[in-house]
Amino acid sequence: MKNKLRNNTEQSFCCAHSEKAYGNAGIKGTTKNHSAHDGHEHSGHSHDDGHDHGNMEGDMFKIFLLPFLSFMLLIAAIVMDNWISQSWFAGSVRLGWYLVAYLIVGYVVIKDAIMSIIRGDIFSEFLLMSIATIGAFSIGEYPEGVAVMLFYGVGEIFQTLAVSRAQRNIKSLLDQRPDEVTILVDGKPKVIKAADAYIGDVVQLKPGEKLGLDGELLTDSASFNTAALTGESKPDTKTKGQTVLAGMINLNVAAQVKVTTAYTESKLSRILELVQHATSQKAPTELFIRKFAKIYTPIVVFLAAGICFLPYFFTDNYDFNTWLYKALVFLVISCPCALVISIPLGYFGGIGAASRNGILFKGSNFLDVMASIQNVVMDKTGTMTEGVFKVQETVFKPEFDKHEILKMVNAVESQSSHPVATAIHQYVCEPDSSIKIESTEEIAGHGLKALIDGKELLAGNFKLMDKFGISYDVDTSSIVYTTIAVAFDKKFVGYITIADSIKEDSRKTIELLNKLNVKATMLSGDKSAVVKFVADKLGIDNSFGDLLPEDKVNKVKEIKAKMGTVAFVGDGVNDAPVVALSDVGIAMGGLGSDATIETADVVIQDDKPSKIPLAICIGKQTKKIVWQNITLAFVVKAGVLILGAGGLATMWEAVFADVGVALLAILNAVRIQKMRF
Repeated sequence: MKNKLRNNTEQSFCCAHSEKAYGNAGIKGTTKNHSAHDGHEHSGHSHDDGHDHGNMEGDMFKIFLLPFLSFMLLIAAIVMDNWISQSWFAGSVRLGWYLVAYLIVGYVVIKDAIMSIIRGDIFSEFLLMSIATIGAFSIGEYPEGVAVMLFYGVGEIFQTLAVSRAQRNIKSLLDQRPDEVTILVDGKPKVIKAADAYIGDVVQLKPGEKLGLDGELLTDSASFNTAALTGESKPDTKTKGQTVLAGMINLNVAAQVKVTTAYTESKLSRILELVQHATSQKAPTELFIRKFAKIYTPIVVFLAAGICFLPYFFTDNYDFNTWLYKALVFLVISCPCALVISIPLGYFGGIGAASRNGILFKGSNFLDVMASIQNVVMDKTGTMTEGVFKVQETVFKPEFDKHEILKMVNAVESQSSHPVATAIHQYVCEPDSSIKIESTEEIAGHGLKALIDGKELLAGNFKLMDKFGISYDVDTSSIVYTTIAVAFDKKFVGYITIADSIKEDSRKTIELLNKLNVKATMLSGDKSAVVKFVADKLGIDNSFGDLLPEDKVNKVKEIKAKMGTVAFVGDGVNDAPVVALSDVGIAMGGLGSDATIETADVVIQDDKPSKIPLAICIGKQTKKIVWQNITLAFVVKAGVLILGAGGLATMWEAVFADVGVALLAILNAVRIQKMRF
């Protein structure tokens, strides 16, 4: 709630009690404190969550014990006031009784009001509640004074529980690492804390066990459930030498994994940090409400003072107690509880819902941007296609030795990790070590130039041939596959065609984007014929090929100028200028690149393009819930304020306008965490 937003470490009744009950599970303090706390959790262990759930019954008892005692004292006092008259329940005894009931729940709020004033935050909501309830006592309205503070305290508890639950849900969804791992020491298994494992240790993983650290598979083959990282439970078979990540579950055979990354630096640790710190990036609506509350609260205090004292100058029968009561009702109604908690909670729920679906938002501001996206600009290779190329044919001039040329191209391409280079490796097999490469140069957007035995080898697109003045007699527009043109010793040798397969849900992605009225555009450095071929298959109307990095930047600028907000989907590394230019950068393949996680604003963990429209839907739903809460709070408060101005609203209606609306807004905000997208 507000205690999460206003630079207070322990600002409310619920914080004081729920932090005690939840220990490290609660969210406390400001964003700053929250981040520090998260840092502790990242290096901590998942048994914290188990402890929280296991002791939930006891925790709930502790949290609600004091409000329950206050409630029982209040009910007993009301009964003795109205139905069972007691001669001893009068005067100082009656005042003392109500005062005890009040202080049980009001002490922390009053203390926090004083601490806020000392820190310079004079007009906090704690001050509003303190003034309203103490004022009620001063005019003899003891039951209402206790009731307002009691319901305020209970509302605070529910608010903190809601936020704590949201944080625990996200953590339990993502942090699937075991606390302990079994490593081999001199060939013998030894159980140690996962955080104590060193790089180079060999972890022994039984079928059904979760991997605690990132590493390299030493076993010939093993299948893993990757749901903790991708949201998909479909088995992923890894072979010897491939990377396996913390959180993956070994499915079939006993496996051995060599640790390659420290526990705190694992991919899952980075993802956890990314998601749990996402709330530091505030959405515009959230920032507005925070600024609004700082201005709104002092205005409310001065208006309440005006309601109390100004009628003295304009009415003949001025009664101080009557107007003070109206001013106190006004203060309670005007408290901005519902706004300052439900809005950040709504965004936090949106981030949690996205995480559950394998989509990582780096901040709540990107939920807002995704909700208003009008154009999705996407790369082709690895985004809408599998990025797994296979050589289709080799077309070389007869005067050249095909095998020798392929050996040289393979030797040069072996220095690249590009999918095209991988396809050539697989086609030709291992590079020939007898080929001595004197120098290699990568020409951005064109290909590679190498010097072999003093002669120049060019391997890339036909623009590379044009750049170096190599003439060729090929109708490039007639080739619908990705093409690698080759020249040796200033002469055109021929070309290699390579095909990539379209991802199975790419077509569905475009259909969903169309339903959302979002326009799709494909940009690629691949040849135009290939890009158009893929775009036509997917139903994308606008596609552009043969683009250099700077060409992509210009195209995105053009789209933004003419067509509105743009999300760019790519690898987040090679397309860094375009990602920076777009309103939101979406990275495919979050598991494959640490740099991708750092660069992009949104990371799709399982490479599925269908998560793009899903991210837009989650953004829209989050924004919808946030504005529902804003509207609810303002409408109800305005209605009750009007009743209060006419003398028709009492403290009881005021409590509903404050705490009741806050609880309704919280329930609405929590709803997004349970939605199925």
